[in-house]
This record gives sequence, structure tokens and C-alpha cells, in this order.
Amino acid sequence: MATTEAGILTRKGLEDMFVPILRNCKNMATMKKIHSQVVKFSLTQSNFLVVKMIDFCNKIGDIEYARLLFKQVEEPNTFLFNSMIRAYTYKKMYVSCIHAYTQMLMRRQTTKSEESIFPDAYTYPFVIRSCGGFTHAHTGKQLHGHVFELGLESNHVIQNSLLDMYVKCGGEYNINDAQKLFDEMTVRDVISWNSLISGYIKLGKVKRAKALFEEMPEKSIVSWTAMISGYTKTGRYGDALDVFRRMQMVGGLEPDWVSLVAVLPSCAYLGALEVGEWIHFYAAKKGFLKNTCVCNALMEMYAKCGNVDRALEVFDRMKSSSRDVISWSTMIVGLANHGRAHEAIELFKQMDVTPNEITFVGLLSACGHAGLVDEGLGYFDSMRDDHNITPEIEHYGCLVDLLARTGNQKRALEIINRMPMKADSAIWGSVLSSCRSARDVETAVVAAEHLVELEPDDSGNYVLLANVYADMGKWDCVSTTRRLMRRKTMKKTPGCSLIEVNGLVQEFVSGDDSKPFVKDIYHVLHQLLILHGDDNDDGVYAFL
Repeated sequence: MATTEAGILTRKGLEDMFVPILRNCKNMATMKKIHSQVVKFSLTQSNFLVVKMIDFCNKIGDIEYARLLFKQVEEPNTFLFNSMIRAYTYKKMYVSCIHAYTQMLMRRQTTKSEESIFPDAYTYPFVIRSCGGFTHAHTGKQLHGHVFELGLESNHVIQNSLLDMYVKCGGEYNINDAQKLFDEMTVRDVISWNSLISGYIKLGKVKRAKALFEEMPEKSIVSWTAMISGYTKTGRYGDALDVFRRMQMVGGLEPDWVSLVAVLPSCAYLGALEVGEWIHFYAAKKGFLKNTCVCNALMEMYAKCGNVDRALEVFDRMKSSSRDVISWSTMIVGLANHGRAHEAIELFKQMDVTPNEITFVGLLSACGHAGLVDEGLGYFDSMRDDHNITPEIEHYGCLVDLLARTGNQKRALEIINRMPMKADSAIWGSVLSSCRSARDVETAVVAAEHLVELEPDDSGNYVLLANVYADMGKWDCVSTTRRLMRRKTMKKTPGCSLIEVNGLVQEFVSGDDSKPFVKDIYHVLHQLLILHGDDNDDGVYAFL
């Protein structure tokens, strides 16, 4: 410890004395006592000590106290500015971070101190990250220019920060800048590759992302998960499962909870229950069932695969404190879609979290399945009046479906006419379906004509309209509709089906003979037809 000849501690010695005390500090109460001693020894202008105190405040999350410490220093140096910038970034106070950086530049121009204030390699990663945080590409580009001015453009950490910033800002223009920066990098690590891949996935350019993915010299779990997520979000569910299987074959790499959440929606859509069940087993083995996101994804997978009871098991085994609004909503929607309307409504009554838009979609759907008109209308009003949720087209669709199912077609039309948005094909389709059952031909014509207008290339709508005209005995209209179909040279969308065998999902499309095992299928079907007394090969094709 530095002292004078008289044994009095020098400023440096006093600063050193506080270092172990600050290192052992555990809470803000102790920090404030230490701060009072710093004031007592007239060390409030010590950049060294204030940096230490700000770092502690940042560690425990008291950003306001850190801000007060920073403001009291009359001549902050680069280290102190960096400490404050880092604290703002960790707390996601991105605008404050940029403001602190601007102060730093101004201080550099006006300071009377002998010590120069220059942003350095420890400044820019955090400031650039803040630009990405509030997606302000213009400011990010200015920072990119500052990096060049200071000769820091080859710093690998800064390059990765810039790459991540351009990706987070999104848009075609910014992803092009990210690609240009990536191409100019002399050293690319897995973070660099992952950032660019995520950027293309964010824009829906999965083909470009896949090309980069395959080119990567080394892939991390983040790389694999990004591709799985990209395929899932763009509806390429089979590809998502394929990537998931490839990932499992890579030595030394195991799926984490994020990758499970990314792939489970694909299992749900394809009905890949075997894969979903394996993921459930794996998640339990790895302790991931404590994670709310994993449980929510499993519930949705089971519900969409037709096993709502397993979904309920997952829900019931979750700790009540772990269930969020997505947990409750997923379960309510699942029960409603399986016709278990009263259970869905009862579950809603047990909710201990604030419902959201999806909750009410499930609830209104449940009322529709059970024919509970008064309850459905009451929940629709409650959504607006009690929960301040503005109804979207999905909510109006559920309400129209509820009224149409219960024979209230005229009232359903009134709701459609009062909607703040234009009714879509799903709404008119539900009206048409109910009208044909109720033999309300007049309303059916209105619904069918709207369907044809909304989806002029869907042959099914013309068939429905022709059938409605036939029910009315308007044969001239039937002929006109059929002539219109022929003039548009419409073709019926081929039917398709999915089947899961040994964890692999196969899709079969009517008329598609491209499967490598199609001859084996024909042979088995031919044998089945022989067993049923039909030895005609044409029957095999009719079967398909």
C-alpha cells in the first residue's frame, strides 16, 4: 500500500484500500456505506473507484445508483464511460447508451484534462449492440464509420457486433450490408456464421441460409436450431424434422431446450407423434420439463396430434407458478378443438393469469362447439369491456361460426356487416356450411358468392356455389357457374395424406408416382384387392 514518508496514505493507496472492500460487497446497503467512506476520503472524483462501484451496481441491477455515481464525476475517462455504456446496454437502456457515447465524443473535443478520451475496442461492441437493440440502422452505420476512422475495423469482436446489428435491424438493404461485412472478414467464427444465417432466416430466405449452413466449417447447436426454426417458420416442416435428425447424428452435440421448442411445432403440423413422444422422453431425461416453453410446445404438439389427454397430463404436472398465459391458452384451445367445450370453459374459470387474444379464440371456439350462444356473446363482450382486448378477425370468425352453427344465420350476417374488417373466406365458409345444413338457401348464395369473389381460383368454391344454385332449382345459374369453371381451366387440388412410420413422416399426393417404394405399395394393395375378390389393377389406382 502506497504511503508518504510521514505514513499518510496517498490517493493511490486510498484507492487500493477500497478495492478488496468493494470486491467483498454483497448488497446495495453495504455499497452505500462504502460510498459514504469514499465521500469522506474525498475520492468521489476517482475514475478508478467509480468504475468499480458502477460495475457492482450493474451486477445487481441498480442502474439508477450507477447513473448517480457517473454524474458526480466531473472529468470521466474512457474506462468510466465504457463502464456506464456497458451498464446501460445490459439493462437494455439503448437510447441512454447512445447518449452516453455521444457525451463521450463531446467530452473528447472539449476536455481540459491531459488524459485523452477515445472510444476504444471495449466501447463499440456495446454501443453497436444498443443500435441493434432498438433497430436503428442509420446510427449503426454512423458507428461503423467511426470504427473505420479509429482504425478498429479489423477487430473481430467489433466486426461480429456490427454483423449482429445489421441482422437485427432487418430488411433487404441491411442484410446486404451484413453479407458485405461478412465477405470482408478475414476471421469468421461460429458467431459470425450464425448471425448471417439468422439474418437470412429472419427475411424468409431459407434457401440462402441453408447454403451458408452447409458451407460452415463448424456448426454449433445454435446453427442447427436456427435452421430448424427457419424451416418451421416458413412451413417447411418436413425439412425441419430432417435437420433435427441430422443434428442428432453429430457426435458430441445434444439438442438443448431451444432446439426442442423449435422442432415441436413441425411435429404438431405433420402429426409426427412418435418423434414428439421421443422429444418428451428426452426432455424429461434432461430436466427440460421445468422449462415453461418446452411444456407449452409439448402441449400444443399433443393437442394437434390428437392426444389431448397427454397434453392435459403435461399441463397438470407443471407447477402452478410455471404456467403462463400461453400454457392456459394452449390447453383451452386444445380442449375446444377436440370438442371438449365444457372442460375448456371450466379451465378458463380456473385461470390465475390475465387472458390474452388466443385465450378468447379458444373460449369462443368452445362455445361454438357446445352451442352456448349467450355464454359466447358474453365472453366476446367481456374481452373488450373487462380485459381491454380489441377483437381481431379470428374472434369475429368464432362468433359468426357460433351463431351460424346454432341456426342464427341472419344474426351472423349482422355481425359480419358490423365488423371493422372485411370478412375472410373462413368466415364465409362457416356461414355457407351452416346454411346448407339449415336449408337457408338465400343466405347460402350470399356466402358462396363472397367465397368465389375472395378466392376466384379455388375450384371448391365454384362447386359449392353450383350446389347451392342446384338446391334452389336455378339450373341456369348452375350451368353458368360450371361454364365459368371450364373457362378458367380449373383443376381440383390433388388430395394428400401423411403417415408416420418409425419416426419418419411420408407424404402421399394423389397421382404422384415418384416415391421410390411405390411399386411395393401397388403390390400390397393388389394383394388386398385379391383378398376382397377384385383382381383388377385399375382398382389399385382407384384406391390411391
